[in-house]
Amino acid sequence: MAINNPSSLFILSWLLAYCILTYSANASSKTSNKTSTTTYPRSSSKLMNQIDSCWRSNPNWASNRQALADCAIGFGSSATGGKYGPIYIVTDPSDDPINPKPGTLRYGAIQTQPLWITFQGDMSITLENELMVNSYKTIDGRGARVEISNGPCISIDGVNHVIIHGISIHDCKPGRPGMVRSSPDHVGHRLGCDGDAISIFSSSNVWVDHCYLARAADGLVDVTHGSNFVTVSNNYFTQHDKVR
Repeated sequence: MAINNPSSLFILSWLLAYCILTYSANASSKTSNKTSTTTYPRSSSKLMNQIDSCWRSNPNWASNRQALADCAIGFGSSATGGKYGPIYIVTDPSDDPINPKPGTLRYGAIQTQPLWITFQGDMSITLENELMVNSYKTIDGRGARVEISNGPCISIDGVNHVIIHGISIHDCKPGRPGMVRSSPDHVGHRLGCDGDAISIFSSSNVWVDHCYLARAADGLVDVTHGSNFVTVSNNYFTQHDKVR
């Protein structure tokens, strides 16, 4: 069919050009979307909180464990623990509250110099009496399943700069009166602890993070007698009459 009207010919040409341009744009958009999806896949990683993202995002965190001390937040953010000391590795799960052996948790915890305490592997520790943690100590359970249970548990009494991270503390019982060593040079008579999972008494710059706390005869974390600059973060509290 012949079209002799110049106006009709112009309109037809314009419509044809519009259809071609629209088709090309849609095709380009589909190609672009496919390329974008392939080049930038949606991330499947979970969002981490501020403390986790500080250390867990580093795949080589185990080569610099003391960097965890820089991740504390809140009132206890200045707690250094054993940041400026060597690594001490717990190899022996036994316990002697008066004369602890090298390689045990208690031996490391009572030393006077800063220590970053780690564990050789999975370990279940039943303390014979409350564990007196000295100043400038970190108890770091990352990389192992570490349980302190079925006996007296942890006392942080009159000390400073303590970090406890990644430990399972449960089924804690009252301690009996008796002699307990608190440093290499001092062993004294204790009246017996109440059965807290972690007792923080007249201490400062303390950070308790990522611990599992359950079934203690008294409190799970007890912060008393003028303790200050304390952060308790990201812990799991369960199976206790004060936990709802």
